[in-house]
Amino acid sequence: MSQPWSPDSWRGKAIQQQPVYPDAAQLSKVEQTLASFPPLVFAGEARELRKQFAEVTQGRAFLLQGGDCAESFAEFSAAKIRDTFKVLLQMAIVMTFAAGCPVVKVGRMAGQFAKPRSANDETIDGVTLPAYRGDIVNGIGFDPVSRAPDPQRLLQAYHQSTASLNLLRAFAQGGFADLHQVHQWNLDFIANSALAQKYHQLADRIDETLAFMRACGMDGAAQVRETSFFTAHEALLLNYEEAFVRRDSLTGGFYDCSAHMLWIGDRTRQVDGAHVEFLRGVGNPIGVKVGPSMTDEDLIRLIDILNPDNDPGRLNLIVRMGADKVEAGLPRLIRTVQREGRQVLWSSDPMHGNTIKASSGYKTRDFAQILAEVRQFFAVHHAEGSYAGGIHIEMTGQDVTECIGGAKPITEAGLSDRYHTHCDPRMNADQSLELAFMIAETLKQVRR
Repeated sequence: MSQPWSPDSWRGKAIQQQPVYPDAAQLSKVEQTLASFPPLVFAGEARELRKQFAEVTQGRAFLLQGGDCAESFAEFSAAKIRDTFKVLLQMAIVMTFAAGCPVVKVGRMAGQFAKPRSANDETIDGVTLPAYRGDIVNGIGFDPVSRAPDPQRLLQAYHQSTASLNLLRAFAQGGFADLHQVHQWNLDFIANSALAQKYHQLADRIDETLAFMRACGMDGAAQVRETSFFTAHEALLLNYEEAFVRRDSLTGGFYDCSAHMLWIGDRTRQVDGAHVEFLRGVGNPIGVKVGPSMTDEDLIRLIDILNPDNDPGRLNLIVRMGADKVEAGLPRLIRTVQREGRQVLWSSDPMHGNTIKASSGYKTRDFAQILAEVRQFFAVHHAEGSYAGGIHIEMTGQDVTECIGGAKPITEAGLSDRYHTHCDPRMNADQSLELAFMIAETLKQVRR
């Protein structure tokens, strides 16, 4: 690093998307309390994810990253965590078995509470209040008390993340992820769909494979009984993130132990800004959202700041163009990275560039556009001789009606049936599984 770094060096930089807390003394006290708490994850886990990211970058694996747009305090439950984990397991098994490709699983879970906003304030019926920035900052209710940023919410976010991680680790290592349970991962509300039938056909083939392995005495391997699962969130509230920076006793390096992976959003990726300054100094694998406004020059500057050693496991470029802009905007960025010899993991976020407003007033996404952006993402990489290494999606295991379309089509008129998101619309399990089958077929062709 060309300039000295410390966990608080970001405080001397310009910063975007931060709440204004009414009581600075209370905020400082909460920050000190957070810093005294045990870390949520460990440096060794983050290093392991970097190793797996390197495998993806070099074309030997695929990254599946998914979960809530923004976690909430009110909807926190074991069932909700379990069902989202189930869908991610289903998606991963479809890709792994159908495409013969290892899948790295990362959840937007156990920390994805804060959301960037397009404006600092919101006005309804002539009343202006601070924008809702996620439950870690303020409440969604449109009244002065709810919308006032409250430092105590930082503590609640930590405790909820702790409980979520505890459950996710139990699911991943305690038998729930055992491949012998592959039929049990299906959710009741898609049990009668065509996709569920397709999934069960694949599960039957897995059962046959496991029976063969059992006959050969090989089905007791840990890879069959357990799975690796990592967590990630957008590093938006840097005072929260700073509280979890720890120096690793083995390597001497700093890690942000609030999650295994952190990413920088399209609104906070300024090369001279606080978010880039903070994340350049921690050893976690890092993501950067890449939108249509990204210039070639800024992209290379960001890569060099965040990954000066050109480590293939360090940096994930998460492309969020929109289905109508991928073919025009992505090729030049890939060529720039190739020309400069930089090693990065390319993944597609087909959600954020395809958000629309339905005639009913609901914010939604057209599933056909989501599929189109992913297909174009793969096609552009294939044409440029690059590897399309991952997917970054907003999804849930709940039976929601938030994105229109899909094999069991949701219409604009049906959005109000089960529209539960506090921020952006998410794919439900049926739509997520349909996307997974499409990616699996594409990966199979690419790997041939």
